[in-house]
Amino acid sequence: MLSYHTCPLATLGGKDTGGMNVYVRDLTRQLGRCGIHVDVFTRSQDEHIPHVLHDLGYGNRVVHVPAGPEEPLPKEELVKHIPEFVAGIREFSRQKELTYDLIHSHYWMSGIAAEELKAAWDVPVVHMFHTLGVMKQRVARLPGEAEGDYRLKGEKRVLRIADQIVAATQAEYAQLQWLYQADTRKITIIPPGVDLGHFYPIPVDEAKAFIGVPPCDRTLLFVGRIEPLKGIDTLIQAIGLMHQQGVYTCLTVIGGDPEQGNGGNVEMLRLQALSAQAGLTDLVTFIGKRGQDTLPYYYSAADAVVVPSHYESFGMVALEAMACGTPVVASQVGGLAFLVQDGVTGFTVPVEEPAALAEKLILLANDAELRRQMGENAAAFAREYSWEKIANRMVGLYQKLVPQDMAG
Repeated sequence: MLSYHTCPLATLGGKDTGGMNVYVRDLTRQLGRCGIHVDVFTRSQDEHIPHVLHDLGYGNRVVHVPAGPEEPLPKEELVKHIPEFVAGIREFSRQKELTYDLIHSHYWMSGIAAEELKAAWDVPVVHMFHTLGVMKQRVARLPGEAEGDYRLKGEKRVLRIADQIVAATQAEYAQLQWLYQADTRKITIIPPGVDLGHFYPIPVDEAKAFIGVPPCDRTLLFVGRIEPLKGIDTLIQAIGLMHQQGVYTCLTVIGGDPEQGNGGNVEMLRLQALSAQAGLTDLVTFIGKRGQDTLPYYYSAADAVVVPSHYESFGMVALEAMACGTPVVASQVGGLAFLVQDGVTGFTVPVEEPAALAEKLILLANDAELRRQMGENAAAFAREYSWEKIANRMVGLYQKLVPQDMAG
C-alpha cells in the first residue's frame, strides 16, 4: 500500500489529512482481518517517529520512508523526492527479504511511485485517486489553490500504468471517463467503508455530556480541513440567515488550528473574521483538530452534520455521521450527491447557496421527529458500507489480478 504524501496514522483535520488517511488505515486493518499482510509505505515527515510502526494490527506495518527532509513539504516539492521514496521501499523489501503480490497506491504521487515498483517487481497495480486535479482546478478560487499542470500530467500517466482504477462513486467514474478519457474497462466502482464498531449512535445526552456542548439547544457540526473548497463560509452565512429568522443554532467547526499565534492558515483567519463580522462569535466555535476516538461523540451530539463542499470525491465525514445516526445536509456535488439521500438520510442543496442551506437547516432544527426519522434512516443506510462488506469487494478485485487465494 502506497500513501506517499500523508500518513494513515496522522491526526485528522490538518492541511493534508482527511478521508484518505482514514480510508488507508481502515482498509488495511480490515485486510488484516481477512488474512492479508499489508505494508503501508509513506514518506517520513518527522525524524522522531519510529520508521516502522505496528499500529494497524494483524502484523500490518506503517513504514515511514525517509525521502527528502523529514518534515512536512508543499506538494509541489514532494514530487522531486519520489525516486528516493521508491529506492527506500526497494531497500526495505530487500532487507526484509519480502516479495509483494500487488501494489495498491493512493493519490496520484503514489501512483507515480508505483510505476517503477511495478516494473521492478512485475506485480499489478491498483490505484485510487481520492481527488482529481481537473475537478480541483474547477473549484479553485485563488491562484494558490489551482492544481499545477504537473499533477494533471501525472494523473494521466497513472491512468496508463495502473492495471485497475478504483472509483469511489459513479460520479468519479464519469469524471475519469469524460475528463481524462480513461479506459473504463480498467475502472471498478468500490466506495469507501465505515468502521461500524467505532461509529454508531451514542445517546444524545451522553454524547453532549462528554463533549460539553455550547450553551444552546441546537448544535450543528462541520468536520474537515479548513480550506476554501470546503465551503465553510457558505455555512457561516447560512447560520447568519438562520439567526436573522430567530433560529439560534450553534456551529462547532472541527479541523485546522484556530490559534492565530500558531500560524493558523489564511482560510482559518478569513472564516474567523467572517464569523465576527456577522456577529456570530458566540454561535460559531472553532475547536481545531480532534482524534478519531472522540468524533462519534461529536457526531451523535449534533442535530445535523453539514458538508457544504464545492467538491468531494466521496465524503467520508458524511458517511461517519450517518453511521452515528445523524442527518447530513450536504452540497449536491461529486460523491455527496450519491451518498446523501435527499429527504431520506438528510438533504442535498445547491453549492454556495446559503439561503437554500439555511432553509434545510431550519427545517431540521424545528422538527425533532424529522431529525429522528432521518437519523434512523441514515444509520441503516450506513450499515451497507461496513468495512467488512467493502473490503470483501476489494479482495475480489485483488484476486482477479493475482491468481491465487489471497485471503488464505
